[in-house]
Amino acid sequence: MKDLASLYLGLMRISILEQLQYRVANYFYMIGMVTEPVVYLVVWTTIAHAQGGEVAGYTESQLAAYYIIWTLVRNMNIVFTPYGWEWRIRQGQLSDMLTRPIHPLHYDLGYFAGWKFVVILMWLPIAAVLTWLFKPALNPGWLEIGAFFLAIWGAYLVRSMWQWALGLISFWTTRVGAFFELYFTIELLLSGRLVPLALLPGWARQIADFLPFQYAFGFPIETLVGNMTPQQLITGLAMQVFWITFGLLVVLLVWKAAVRRYSAVGG
Repeated sequence: MKDLASLYLGLMRISILEQLQYRVANYFYMIGMVTEPVVYLVVWTTIAHAQGGEVAGYTESQLAAYYIIWTLVRNMNIVFTPYGWEWRIRQGQLSDMLTRPIHPLHYDLGYFAGWKFVVILMWLPIAAVLTWLFKPALNPGWLEIGAFFLAIWGAYLVRSMWQWALGLISFWTTRVGAFFELYFTIELLLSGRLVPLALLPGWARQIADFLPFQYAFGFPIETLVGNMTPQQLITGLAMQVFWITFGLLVVLLVWKAAVRRYSAVGG
């Protein structure tokens, strides 16, 4: 455990230093990502305004708060893309990773975790501008702030596990893109990313309750803006732990079968 902790700290340190070297590129990347929630924000606040100031219990200022927090959560749950597995296998990079005594999953988790600290620092000025423009209603207490801190890291781990598991399909096919596009579409609709889950039809919310997607997007956002009870916060965090654990088990089981099929060379 001590060696594993040292590995994570080392990877996070490398990631932080590397991302700080590319500050401008990171800022342009983040600004590009802000476009998506701003479009959603303008659309839904317009609808709320047309319906007398709110839609499905969300006021215009609450919708502003939702999508501003969305920008942070979205950047926090950027993880290693399934597309990257195609490159790792074709280039033989995975050959080098398999010679190391530690599971490759740890390298991705540590590297992208370090990136998050740079993301948070760079997000603050963007959040300040969005707050000035859209005047969100956001008054969380210490309980909500603490839950949000845990929830955004939980969201990172939930998404890491399931995207990693999805990427392992590359061991059986040369193109994982079709699977990822289907996954992305379901995630977009049932995670709280496109719209708050409360705005979905009842049947869609019921389906979302049986999937992990909302615990990577909707739940962490709602911890700050949804006026959740302590019981709801605890339940949501517990569900994140469940989906992280379940996702890890899926990764470990599929990984054993996947590496038996690995035949690339290089490195």
